[in-house]
Order: sequence, then C-alpha cells, then structure tokens
Amino acid sequence: MSLPSEPGHSAASQPPQHQQQQPSQASAQPAGPSHQPAPQGAAATGGNGHAGVLRFAAVGDLHVTKDSAGQLRPFFAQACEAADVLLLCGDLTDYGTSEEAKVLAEELAHVSVPVVAVLGNHDYESGQPEEVARILKGAGVRVLDGEAVEIMGVGIAGTKGFCGGYGRGALGPWGEQAIKSFVQEALHETLKLESALAKLRTPDRIALLHYAPIVGTVQGEPVEIFPFLGTSRLEEPLIRYPVSAVFHGHAHRGSPEGKTVNGTPVFNVAMPLLRHHYPQQPAFRLLELPRPAAPAQPGAGAH
Repeated sequence: MSLPSEPGHSAASQPPQHQQQQPSQASAQPAGPSHQPAPQGAAATGGNGHAGVLRFAAVGDLHVTKDSAGQLRPFFAQACEAADVLLLCGDLTDYGTSEEAKVLAEELAHVSVPVVAVLGNHDYESGQPEEVARILKGAGVRVLDGEAVEIMGVGIAGTKGFCGGYGRGALGPWGEQAIKSFVQEALHETLKLESALAKLRTPDRIALLHYAPIVGTVQGEPVEIFPFLGTSRLEEPLIRYPVSAVFHGHAHRGSPEGKTVNGTPVFNVAMPLLRHHYPQQPAFRLLELPRPAAPAQPGAGAH
C-alpha cells in the first residue's frame, strides 16, 4: 500500500516495553469499483474467496436520518461481498435519535457478516447515546465504548475518542474548570482506548475510533478547526499497544491516510471523504490481514 512518507505530528513519547505480540503489517486500499458475490464456500477462505486472508470493510459518518430507509442496503451488500467483517466509525446517525437508530438497524438487518461499531459526536446530539447503542446492539451490532472484542481471531478495540488538538497545540488542563473538564474528557477517552487495547492478546489488532488520533488525517480541513477533530492524546495508547491499523471518521475534508509516530497506518474512512477521493468506488476502505490459523483439534494427527 502507499502511505504518506511523513507521520502525523504528535507529542506522544517513545513506547515502553510491553508483552503484546507485534501485529502484522497491514495492507489496505479503497474498495474496488465493483465486487462479485463471494463464491460458494467463501466463508472458509475469506469474504471474496481469498484463501488465508481476512478482509475488513471500514466506513464512518453514515449520518442516517429518518428518511434514509432503503438507501444504504445496496452499499452494505457491496461491503458484505468484499469483506468478512464490517467496521463502522461513528456518526452512524445524524441527530442521535432512536428513530434514526431504528432506520439504521433495519438497513443492517440483511448484513451477513459481523458488524463492529463505535459511536460519534452526532450520535450524542439528542442526549440518548445509550438508546442508540441499545437499538444497534439489538440488531446484532457490537458497539464498543472502551471495550474490546475478538472477531475471527483478530482483536478490535474501540471507543469514540474526543477532541483537544495535536502536539504542542493540544489544550492543557489549566485555568477555568470548564477547560479542565474538557481536557479530562479527552483523557478519559484515551484511558478507555488504552484499557481496551491492553485486554487484547491476539496477534493482530485493530483500533476503531471516531475522532482522529493524528493530525495527518485531518489535514485538508481548515486549520482553525483541527483542535475539534481529534487529539494526539489518543495516539499514545496506540504506541504502547501497537496495532495493525487504526480507523476513524469525523474529518469529512481531511486526508485518507496517515501514520502514527511509530509507523502504524491510520485511515480516515469518513464516507464523504471516501466519496470525494474515490468517486468511482464503493465508499469503504478494505483492510487485509492474514487469517489466523485454526486451533488444532484435540487428537489431531494421532493414529
């Protein structure tokens, strides 16, 4: 894959030693212009018949409204044909209402692969993110908020994240209580991400966010709003607990790709951004990882 030669700027320090196994080098690319349905028996070889490979389709910022019924089903069908797992990076609804969440749940009803999601700031707008998450969980979506899950031998850690700025421009907890509370929210989300990553023991791991952990993938947005698009505090756990790839949304006019200071690929998968950069292709990003070997069955090989 082609990644920017310069990593996103960050104030994160050098990573300490830890016990997790180093993840595989991930490859990712925009979805192809078309995908053929998976052949019979593809469940054993990957969503589109590639033996030894797991494919993850990632997208964020769906912004489903009450009038979105039927509009996303063809898109989700394409994602299911291309991948083994669907990842959703927040702003799943437009105003965070239960009505919008029910529309999305209906759109996802025919998705035939596991779905893992985090919420975004729009999903909090109506003050009922727990209800949004409950409805989606009822549709089979695994909604992560500082938790981790293992799907087909790959660990996924997810949380919404928060804003606050990057590197030397990051807001510090000094002065008024309102400023301190704002910074504390960013620290709280960072600790949730770190806790989720620390639980994973799988060889390959993915981090799922809404807000951007590096400045590299928000570049393209007006510089004045960078502090509201994410924070480099979220990068620090990704250095302590390396992952194969990071997915986020939120920055509709940012950049599709970047890297953490230790070289981990970061992908901005906001749907408006993918539609702009890759107008002839489905608006999701595909990540390929080696399919973990199946555990040996008891007595296998015995005669």
